Amino acid sequence: MSAYEEFLDSITTQANPKQNLSSSLMALWWVKKGDWEKAHNIAQDMGNVNGDWIHAHLHRVEGDLGNAAYWYRRARKPVKQKENLDEEWEELVKEFLS
Repeated sequence: MSAYEEFLDSITTQANPKQNLSSSLMALWWVKKGDWEKAHNIAQDMGNVNGDWIHAHLHRVEGDLGNAAYWYRRARKPVKQKENLDEEWEELVKEFLS
């Protein structure tokens, strides 16, 4: 099983993320688990471009595209508006697993 598949499996089989996950992966774990607020708090507290990128994704999930665009610019990433949210989440996870 790949690291990505293990990460996905943990979301469906565990009540909480593994404690050894990075903050980036922990935020992404919680957003897929359905706890936007917890994911948002983690991303916001990170205070770096990785957190800003996740923060941008979270505001897209929320539907606040203007706020998302601000966070994409802070993360130095292209602003995404119409791209598939699940595909972006997968891209983020794979980036932070590598």
